[in-house]
Amino acid sequence: MRKALRGVLSLAMLIGAVGATGTSAGAATAAIPAVEQAGGTTSAANASTEDIKDRILAIPGMSLIEEKPVSGYRFFVLEYTQPIDHRKPSRGTFQQRITLLHKDTSRPTVFYTGGYNVSTSAGRSEPTRIVDGNQVSLEYRFFTPSRPEPADWSKLDIWQAASDQHRVFTALKKIYDRNWLSTGGSKGGMTATYYERFYPKDMDGVVAYVAPNDVWNKEDSAYDRFFAKVGTKDCRDRLNGVQREALIRRAPLEAKYEAYAAENGYTFTTVGSLDRAYEAVVMDYVWAFWQYSKVADCAALPADAEAATDQEIWDSVDGISGFSAYADQGLERYTPYYYQAGTQLGSPDIKQPWLGDLSRYGYQPPRNFVPRSIPMTFQPFAMLDVDTWVTHHADRMMYVYGENDPWGAERFRIGKGARDSYVYTAPGANHGANVAGLVADESAEATATILRWAGVAPAAVAADPAKAKALAPYDKRLDKQDAQLNRERTLRP
Repeated sequence: MRKALRGVLSLAMLIGAVGATGTSAGAATAAIPAVEQAGGTTSAANASTEDIKDRILAIPGMSLIEEKPVSGYRFFVLEYTQPIDHRKPSRGTFQQRITLLHKDTSRPTVFYTGGYNVSTSAGRSEPTRIVDGNQVSLEYRFFTPSRPEPADWSKLDIWQAASDQHRVFTALKKIYDRNWLSTGGSKGGMTATYYERFYPKDMDGVVAYVAPNDVWNKEDSAYDRFFAKVGTKDCRDRLNGVQREALIRRAPLEAKYEAYAAENGYTFTTVGSLDRAYEAVVMDYVWAFWQYSKVADCAALPADAEAATDQEIWDSVDGISGFSAYADQGLERYTPYYYQAGTQLGSPDIKQPWLGDLSRYGYQPPRNFVPRSIPMTFQPFAMLDVDTWVTHHADRMMYVYGENDPWGAERFRIGKGARDSYVYTAPGANHGANVAGLVADESAEATATILRWAGVAPAAVAADPAKAKALAPYDKRLDKQDAQLNRERTLRP
């Protein structure tokens, strides 16, 4: 979702339909379970006495990887057989990883996706804690191991991914028959949005966190306006100074980078050269700081970059951007993201005028971060279709953004025709913004809305939303901030 690392027939039909090759997936050629059989053969009479694991594994195509002990829950790591191409299911299948944090079938269920790999450690999203419910988490297609073999990359698009979610929901709804909410942060918030756009009847509500919305890929002036005002002038000056010095001192710092790469076995075949990788990391520095840090963190930045040592400049850039990010070994895991950024999602660009003519490459496009053996063609109307739909047809959708998060510069907005939908901004927050971080009255209002959508709002909250609070107590083991929003310090959503 950027030009450097880190996010007519019918537009809906065009999205994901380009380049179908019909390639089957090697050994994964088992028949796709019929959706209408998804609930298995368990009758309503004995469902309440049958173990939940047995009920889940009775779903055709569902298999158990492992069950892990979690106090107060059952936690399953599963695989589910999915078609490579939902339009042509006979052309092969692959196994998609799912985790299920089971509390009780009488509770609502939250469908979570981070838009990347799924964590196989138990954790709760904020909506899951608010509604005290179950949580189904899905790995995004083409993130290994949830990748067809061989991989037909033309089948990696937002419609195919939404259809993955639809099949999982349809399969599990017969067991978890109470209200469902979808949620996710960053690319996961985008994923929840796309799912709602293509399957608007599935969910009872959507809670999307810090979801970027790059409607016109070539129009990115909103980001320039953001960086001209974010934080304080002193903080902006410190960041700009370090970034300038990193490019001015390119020769000695690249020598350090070469030694660092040799020590760690890093190579730069995909991006093209160590010089390109070095500059890509430096160009991400300012964005990555505001994505992951706060104004209070500015005090740790070199106050006088020109007087700083090479090591101080290196340490600051590495700690914020991460010099491993554009090595082949750093890029490989995120190939599916860059592919999507360069085919549908779009990717932001910023001018950074304080750098003058120090940059040789500018913000490099996603094409530079995907192996050349994988063909890519950008679909300029994919995001316009989603944006138009959300603006005019959103129903029970909530967006939460951080005031100081660059990704929120281009965001989803609610317009005429939308119903029971909201956009909130958490003051001073970065890419980890959440409902709890909103001002008090908005936090209570948003919490009451989530409880209402889930069908579990207490009578007192229905009468007075200001009394709304999470139904489940905080658990430090399960309620750590979404790890997906705190992964490597790189400029991805």
